[in-house]
Amino acid sequence: MRTDYDIAIIGSGFAGSLMALIARRLGRSVVLIEKGKHPRFAIGESSTPLANLLLDRLSKRYDLPALESLTKWGSWQQNHASIACGLKRGFSFYHHIEGRFFDSDPNHRNQLLVAASPRDAIADTHWYRPEFDQFLAQQAMHHGAELLENTAITEILTTPAGATLKASRNGAPVQIGAGLILDASGPRGCLHRALQLAETKPEHLPATQALYSHFTNVRSWADLHPDSEAPPYPPDASAVHHLFDGGWIWMLRFNNGITSAGAAVLEPLATEIGLSEGEPAWKRLLKKFPGVAAQFEGATPCVPFMHTPRLSFLSSKISGPSWAMLPSAAGFIDPLLSTGFPLTLLGIERLARILEQTAPGQAIRAELECYSTRTKQELQTTGRLIAALYTSLHDFELFTAISKLYFAAASFAECAIRLDRPQLAGDSFLLMEHPEFGPKARECLDQALLKPAGACRAELLDRLHQTIQSVDVCGLGDASRRNWHPARGEDLVAAANKLGVTAGAIEKMLIACGFNPGKPGPCPSG
Repeated sequence: MRTDYDIAIIGSGFAGSLMALIARRLGRSVVLIEKGKHPRFAIGESSTPLANLLLDRLSKRYDLPALESLTKWGSWQQNHASIACGLKRGFSFYHHIEGRFFDSDPNHRNQLLVAASPRDAIADTHWYRPEFDQFLAQQAMHHGAELLENTAITEILTTPAGATLKASRNGAPVQIGAGLILDASGPRGCLHRALQLAETKPEHLPATQALYSHFTNVRSWADLHPDSEAPPYPPDASAVHHLFDGGWIWMLRFNNGITSAGAAVLEPLATEIGLSEGEPAWKRLLKKFPGVAAQFEGATPCVPFMHTPRLSFLSSKISGPSWAMLPSAAGFIDPLLSTGFPLTLLGIERLARILEQTAPGQAIRAELECYSTRTKQELQTTGRLIAALYTSLHDFELFTAISKLYFAAASFAECAIRLDRPQLAGDSFLLMEHPEFGPKARECLDQALLKPAGACRAELLDRLHQTIQSVDVCGLGDASRRNWHPARGEDLVAAANKLGVTAGAIEKMLIACGFNPGKPGPCPSG
């Protein structure tokens, strides 16, 4: 069977299906090629305010109203209650010492809580990918994309004018011609393998491995570790990060009773506990940290444990004359801070603009090269941030200060988008093109990678604080909050000058985006 399309998209996860939806809205013929069958397990589940803003912007620009209601917890529950997801009110970090039960410090020196919303209705979500991806794939088909499931690609032939994909579908040979191939099949994915591209290592990142699964009957952190004062949000309704010297454990709760949990650890620890052994290794890791282990007493894995022996990845080439990888296929840094979704959505937005401004069959090699350069820069910038965080896992005060670089940049970018002033963020992830913040943040991260001690460490902490101040619109630099940062509208109003607007403009923005409708409310953060 031979079929020709304007665009062939490899992988029908959220990124591939969203790209197909947009391409169809732009009038392109599209085929989605999926090696498995929906619903299927997928990792990468935690959205962020910036990711949801980008998804909202795409839904409005390309007239996809079904997606708009998926950008907030409240509207998701009202319109798509049958699709499982998790409530995400913020980012929670707890620092553990091996062999000790977690003890909450009165000044929160071993925890960091950064709120992303003031209330559930406008909160972010964790995406339960089996159902979320299936919904988006169905939407793509509804808009005219063809979905080929159970289809294994065996060969890809590319030319400047287009490409041919040879595949097997349910045992029958399939041949597909396409003017453009977009790869959304994930790290070390289809194009990377088929074109035999070299793999490079993101700069500075240490070698890490991952082990993860889905669980039922995971106990509540708040019940096991009650605090004497009310936190900015329920800690379990967040992306929970349990940090320790050598790695970290994530936990994301869905509203169907399932909890996603896993660990990303440095090579020496992975070797010590035999991470590739799966469940026995998971139990050995939990035994080291009784505060986390208590949550899994009686918990049961509901899918087999999955092991990734090499977590970070960057393809040596991201695009060619008739093909391009989405950021999720071009590289992977780490699940820490949930940077994957916004990076991928930025990439989808840029590819959509290229399609929007060109006709089917028109040469877009130069545009794809620009896209490739930007994608690689953003992956490397993210890699530098994550590498600095891994370097400081043993030093929670420093880890917290570096984390706030991310939260300050993300919050500033979110506000710039909400104010319809995207030029303030330079259309770049982590404000890397911001004339003041960008260079200073890079200097801070480079200094952190040197593992400073003594006076050099103190100097770095001071420099981090000063750098954050230039774009801090949510009170992240306020030490009196003792590492608990609620979402507060008055912080944003006070920082209006940093965004180049009046306090009145901020108040209107807060009302428009649903922060306490009818009056000024707390601001987004993180």
